[in-house]
Amino acid sequence: MPASTPRRATGLLPLAVAVALGIAGPLLGGYLADLLVKVMVLSIFALSLQLLVGMTGLVSLGHAAYFGIGAYMTVLGSGDGGGNLFWLLFLAMGGAALYALAVGALSLRTRGVYFIMVTLAFAQMAYFVFHDTPVGGGSDGIYLYVRPAAGPLDLENRTVLFYVVLAALVFTYGLLALIGRSRFGAALAGIRVNEQRMRAAGFPTYGYKLAAFVLAGALAGLAGFLVAARDGVVNPEMLSWHISGEVLLMVILGGIGQLRGAVLGAVAFTLLKELLGTQALVGPLANHWQLTLGLAIIGFVALLPNGLIGLIGLVKGRRP
Repeated sequence: MPASTPRRATGLLPLAVAVALGIAGPLLGGYLADLLVKVMVLSIFALSLQLLVGMTGLVSLGHAAYFGIGAYMTVLGSGDGGGNLFWLLFLAMGGAALYALAVGALSLRTRGVYFIMVTLAFAQMAYFVFHDTPVGGGSDGIYLYVRPAAGPLDLENRTVLFYVVLAALVFTYGLLALIGRSRFGAALAGIRVNEQRMRAAGFPTYGYKLAAFVLAGALAGLAGFLVAARDGVVNPEMLSWHISGEVLLMVILGGIGQLRGAVLGAVAFTLLKELLGTQALVGPLANHWQLTLGLAIIGFVALLPNGLIGLIGLVKGRRP
């Protein structure tokens, strides 16, 4: 009984945070509400990559492709008159999943640094398709003139958007938590630790990895859908390699292998960017926020090799 209590408390913490966000949402001002929506969307994006990096052991440097495809599918499917929320959500996640299926089917035949480079190459291919052709509006991108809606769920309403994003985050976190406790999740953990042994035990490791790759792409497409609905504009930079690098940094910063780590990393990364880019706080250094952000992340990684989630363990370990 005493051993199960901390586990139960740990499991209830994300639910408590979600309930607190749901209560606080309508009370927040415009800037804080928008910042929180941004953090929640990036948390979904980071969780989708955590499925690959932390749960399966696949380090991808092209994850932004599915994020951007989800956003572009949302805008292209809306047209000038808008579109049904559920149809556009299906289109965004389905389009991202289909591209992930094609990329995964080829890239998963490679390993290590070759896998990283192949995923990067496919992401850059998608980037140049939208950047160099009229289908995506070229380098200027395209605009979402009417945000998705379905009955009372009209994303033009910022309060509705807040709760839709919160529900998407709860869904993503809950889905990955269930996967982690399932036979499928156990197989992914085994592949991460020793794929050769799993193959020898009779597990079709390629199929498991491909399924995880496609699901991660679909969840990244969900984040892309929400970004398009939030900002009302998408551009090719959403698919670029530095966005893939940023979401990988979120996972590393928060803690690889922990769902809470992905969320913590997204929160920390976003707040660092906001704070270090605010002239009222850091003065002239705000003009060089990329430099100070890089130094801050290096410091965090050096001092906390297990990520921010490891800091919680250190604090618990020091308690009498």
